[in-house]
Amino acid sequence: GRYGHEFFRFEIDKYGTLKYANNSNYRRDSIIQKTLQLSPTLINEIQRIIEDSEIMHEDSSKWPHQDENGRLQLEIEMNGQSINIETAKISSLADTLSTEDPEGLRVLYYLIQDFKCLILSIISLHFKIKPIA
Repeated sequence: GRYGHEFFRFEIDKYGTLKYANNSNYRRDSIIQKTLQLSPTLINEIQRIIEDSEIMHEDSSKWPHQDENGRLQLEIEMNGQSINIETAKISSLADTLSTEDPEGLRVLYYLIQDFKCLILSIISLHFKIKPIA
C-alpha cells in the first residue's frame, strides 16, 4: 500500500474466538490488535454468509496473481471443506471487470466487503473504537 506494509486480518477459530489485526502504517500508527469471543448466533450468521456467497464453489485458477498493489488472501475451513485463495488486491469492483473470471472475483469482492463491514462493526461496538480499514 501507499504507507508500506498495510493489512487487515481477522481469524475466527472453531471455538468462536475472533482475532483482529489492522496495520495501516498511516502516520506511523501501531498495529491494532483485539481478541473477543463471538456468540453462537453470530458464528451461525458468518457461516450463512459464506454459504450464501457460494465462494466454496469458486475456482480461483483464472484469477490474477499478486502484483505491486498487494494481495488479497482468504482461507476458509468449514463443514469439512476448505479453500485457500490468494489473488491480486481488489480495490474496487472495477478491478474485477478486466479479468478472465469477473463473476468469480465479484463473488469474492462482495464477500470480503460483507466480512469487513461485519467485523469492523463488531470491533467498533465491542471496544468502542473506530478501526481504520
